[in-house]
Amino acid sequence: MRNFLFISFIIIFSGCGGKTGTDKSSVYNPVDKMGIHEEQMKEAEAAGVIPISDPIDVATGIDILVRDEFELLQGKRVGVITNHTGMTKNGLHIVDALHNAENVNLTAIFGPEHGVRGIDPDGKAVDSAVDPASEVTIFSLYGKTRRPTEDMIHALDVFVFDIQDVGARFYTYIYTMALAMEVAALNDKKFVVLDRPNPITGNRVEGPMLEEGFESFVGKYKLPVRHGMTVGELALMYKGEGWIKGAEKLDLEIVRMEGWRRELWFDQTNLPWINPSPSMRTLSTATLYPGTCFIEGTNLSEGRGTEYPFEKIGAPWVDAELLAKEMNSLHLEGVVFEAIEFTPKAILPSVPNPKYKDELIGGVQVRIIRRELLEPVKTGISLVYTLHRLFPENFEWSGTVDRLYGSDKLRNSVDNGVPLANIIENYSDGVNEFLEMRMKYLLYE
Repeated sequence: MRNFLFISFIIIFSGCGGKTGTDKSSVYNPVDKMGIHEEQMKEAEAAGVIPISDPIDVATGIDILVRDEFELLQGKRVGVITNHTGMTKNGLHIVDALHNAENVNLTAIFGPEHGVRGIDPDGKAVDSAVDPASEVTIFSLYGKTRRPTEDMIHALDVFVFDIQDVGARFYTYIYTMALAMEVAALNDKKFVVLDRPNPITGNRVEGPMLEEGFESFVGKYKLPVRHGMTVGELALMYKGEGWIKGAEKLDLEIVRMEGWRRELWFDQTNLPWINPSPSMRTLSTATLYPGTCFIEGTNLSEGRGTEYPFEKIGAPWVDAELLAKEMNSLHLEGVVFEAIEFTPKAILPSVPNPKYKDELIGGVQVRIIRRELLEPVKTGISLVYTLHRLFPENFEWSGTVDRLYGSDKLRNSVDNGVPLANIIENYSDGVNEFLEMRMKYLLYE
């Protein structure tokens, strides 16, 4: 038995919780000065996490595959698309499991954005490499190419996909899967998805929808921002709706989970949390991410370089107390906004140059207090709108906001002074049609 080279590093990295930036909470007291309604303030002190006394036993696709002694892959040459999240509940990595299986021939490893180890910076090209223990090549699908090439696949019969997603349209792993599915379809290769939970539940869906003309690698298909599906269900949709080339020819099989239900949050299962990407450090981050990721499309810090990315938002020119007061006055369900100051720091190797590195900046920390009521996309829209309204001389858009939102509607509406209520009223256009289509592909109750 041998251990894949990166496993020990991952366990240390994903478990780190020490401070990575210098944070200074404001003396401003939201209870005294913000006028937040009583119910939310009572629950704010609980930090928004409901203790789970009896976690649900969930077996993911890889757990099922191991339990069944790899019968599905018997005698096959396998190329696995995975990263550091491809673990059994008992801590065995899929690369080790496949390499050690006597009835399977592991011939290729493919890595997505952030690399197989999950430590490369956001958006940075990743090089291919060789696993020195097995001498199996690790092909990067986030470098010179984003789809497997002919020379990468000539020695395999089956693709196996095992990566933890976070349930947001702009998370790139689901498009790495889609492009590999196309290659499989066009080259007569079987494609197997080892399913995993949607960590922010599978029964909540929130727009906006991706519109034609705004496709990119952070949004290839007509999905809402929060899609409420597992990777296995998405794969079925890609094939069933003909979104991938050669869909009708693809031999697709989903290894379903056992024990998972749509209403479950990740911390209601007995599965260990492994950061899906360097800045996706907690379930709270993943829960807010479908909305606070819009901050990436502005000149504000989205909290990278702190211990709370996508939960801390700010810039040197933000009046923290004013922003917190205005956001709390909106009475958004499930969240409160705390005025803070923080200093983004480099976190090597994953976050070498965060926005406003080493600068003390003002902003807010978004604190979840009732996650079952939270609408993260609505929250993110409201935050962007309020920042633009309060700080028009400083606020700027970056080139990514339209790709993240899936259209230019948010940017144009905010710039043209459309009332927030009108933006909120229309941001879910098309979601009902998506929900109807989605029903055909759901695998779990």
